[in-house]
Amino acid sequence: MEEDEDEVLGLLNKVLEDEDLFDNEMDLDCPFTPVELRTFKGDMEKGLEMKKLVLSGFLASEEIYINQLEALLLPMKPLKATATTSKPVLTMEQIDTIFFMIQDIFEIHKEFYDALFPNIQQWDEKVTVGHLFQKLASQLGVYKAFVDNYKVAVETAEKCSQANSQFQKISENLKVKGPKESKDCTTTATMEALLYKPIDRVTRSTLVLHDLLKHTPKDHPDFPLLQDALRISQNFLSSINEEIDPRRTAVTTPKGEARQLVKDGFLVEVSEGTRKLRHVFLFTDLLLCAKMKKTAVGRHQQYECKWYIPLADVSFQTLDDSDSLPHVQTLPEHEIEEMKIKISSIKSEIQKEKKAQKGQSRNVDRLRKKMNEQESCLLLHSPTIPFRIHNKHGKNHLFLLSSDYERSEWRESIQKLLKKDLQPCVLSSVELQVLTGSCFKLRTVHNIPVTSNKDDEESPGLYGFLHVIVHKAMGLKECANMYCTLEVDSFGYFVSKAKTRVFRDTTEPQWNEEFEIELEGSQCLRILCYEKCYDKSKLNKDDNEIVDKIMGKGQVQLDPQTVQSKNWHMDVIEMNGIKVEFSMKFTSRDLSLKRTPSKKQSGVFGVKISVVTKRERSKVPYIVRQCIEEVEKRGIDEVGIYRISGVATDIQALKAAFDANTKDILMMLSDMDINAIAGTLKLYFRELPEPLLTDRLYPAFMEGIALSDPAAKENCMMHLLRSLPDPNLITFLTLLEHLKRVAEKEPVNKMSLHNLATVFGPTLLRPSESESSKAHITLASDIWSHDVMAQVQVLLYYLQHPPISFAELKKNTLYFSTDV
Repeated sequence: MEEDEDEVLGLLNKVLEDEDLFDNEMDLDCPFTPVELRTFKGDMEKGLEMKKLVLSGFLASEEIYINQLEALLLPMKPLKATATTSKPVLTMEQIDTIFFMIQDIFEIHKEFYDALFPNIQQWDEKVTVGHLFQKLASQLGVYKAFVDNYKVAVETAEKCSQANSQFQKISENLKVKGPKESKDCTTTATMEALLYKPIDRVTRSTLVLHDLLKHTPKDHPDFPLLQDALRISQNFLSSINEEIDPRRTAVTTPKGEARQLVKDGFLVEVSEGTRKLRHVFLFTDLLLCAKMKKTAVGRHQQYECKWYIPLADVSFQTLDDSDSLPHVQTLPEHEIEEMKIKISSIKSEIQKEKKAQKGQSRNVDRLRKKMNEQESCLLLHSPTIPFRIHNKHGKNHLFLLSSDYERSEWRESIQKLLKKDLQPCVLSSVELQVLTGSCFKLRTVHNIPVTSNKDDEESPGLYGFLHVIVHKAMGLKECANMYCTLEVDSFGYFVSKAKTRVFRDTTEPQWNEEFEIELEGSQCLRILCYEKCYDKSKLNKDDNEIVDKIMGKGQVQLDPQTVQSKNWHMDVIEMNGIKVEFSMKFTSRDLSLKRTPSKKQSGVFGVKISVVTKRERSKVPYIVRQCIEEVEKRGIDEVGIYRISGVATDIQALKAAFDANTKDILMMLSDMDINAIAGTLKLYFRELPEPLLTDRLYPAFMEGIALSDPAAKENCMMHLLRSLPDPNLITFLTLLEHLKRVAEKEPVNKMSLHNLATVFGPTLLRPSESESSKAHITLASDIWSHDVMAQVQVLLYYLQHPPISFAELKKNTLYFSTDV
């Protein structure tokens, strides 16, 4: 029950803050066949179709809610009848406590439903419903009484169940009718679950009012009435919210350390299974781990030492005998993605505030504070690569880093110092305090690497695609099996984006491989050079532990002026005596996703999907089927499948083969690197003359995913799928099931539904060029944060949805996955 209360508290807060409310999914078991829905017309801008969809969805959930209240009331009359007999199941007082206000709530909603239903059936632009919602809101006093009594009602029901087996049977097996349109869809529910429904319902009604106002023209007679209903509802929620104490936890602990500082930086330490952000200082003779102390406003910042280890006591265990990783607290992937969405939208809000020149610096400060919280949390939970510090005479320590690059830097710096003749040192508490105090002045990294700590003048980074050709490496002294990986920064931490093939047994590997890397506000490209390890005895079982030896590493700043020219920019990175030669050029997101129809209609790339399927006499294009089959055959366990870029020349070769319908295409596929096949599938969807989910429906998908009410969202999102042309819909459903199968292997391939939605969302769904030009968006980060994150959310919605059947969709039967 505590989890349910937390969920509603979260929803209450969202409604009160009036923030983005488009991700509040709950569960529902019953199917519902909605009133026949009209196809989308050209009057989408008036919001009338969206308003109808919101109301249809809400009406469906109202019917289910009424049935739940009815199920709760069903045992009330017989229980009252037995209360006056010699063998009562419950006393009258207990009955009144448990079923308090249920009859009143049922009658209010039955009346509301009966009045709203005909309006939806005879829908046109003149229909008004505002007065019905206003009346519903005015009766919220009944809910206040219910909420005040709720805890006592649940406790009484529980005590009565324990004391009376007859009541226990009743309360654990209440029958809830399904909607009128469904045949034999009775479900069972517990009394405790049904008593919770009214608490949830108030929040849901408020979410629907947000959606209705969004899609009601200001000059429509409904607008002021809906506004009034929303005001009443929000005031009601505020009054409930004030009564709930937020639960907060605090953490504190101390200890403490001075010489020449060699290196410092912010690292995530795993302490007792929990992640802590630490500032680590490497001195010439010891390693000190500190945290920033909380000080009063205006006071000098101070560090508090958590622990220190004399370097004489530090060792690095060999990989094959290292301990396995302890259990580490990790956030689900979708929560990481949600943080990114939040950060992007707050960034956009800040830009808007500045552009408006309202002079409301307080508002900008508030937004910055919010962004700092989100970014700090992301920084804490994103690293996964282990870095262990072993103390010969004491406790070992584990840090998590976001990139092998950082781990290598820290290792090299410590190992260099370990070569010196180090003497053990023990610090007195006074010496430790003095050294810790000096850290504030000595530090070279002053701020946590988050956007909110950067100057306004600093570059927001690049959004779009970076094309990189890794040419060759020179300067190796001995023959080795070499490969390179490419990393770019994203939201303050680095992500591996591409990997060359292994060039075997050479002192001068010549890869000449081209990659396309997606940038999300990136400012830096890193290249790491590895020697491949084929000795299986050295494999380490820890997740994310790279056993291949780093031969060298280097990075270049992505200067917008240099990179954004149309020509390739050649460069060389020097690393540990090795030189890696590479070229790069940047394409903005707009240009890279610009769709140019193919002039050669006999091919498949750049040709309408309907033309290709008609020519092939297939439901799904051959290229889609073959790529999916190959990925499922030998790529489903590949780490980063669909995220790691394939070699561009391989992808182009496959593109040409599919366009020419080459006979040996199957042989090519079986020999080709799996990342190139995955890249070919992505390229096919990207080069369609219009996106798979169509230009026409794009605005409606954006409206649908932004709906707050789960039932309305379900109604709308399924209706939009039905509106797609058959070849598009069948291909989309085929891809959807494939991506779900890929995500099932997430423990191995590290690709969750959220990762896959991030990769495919902007490719399958994007505004037409006319829509883009209408938007007048000047900031690249705005484009990314608004449109792209919404596109990701659309695909994620369908990926998280129970299986969607083409036949069921065409029958206009919608299956809700949301609770009321």
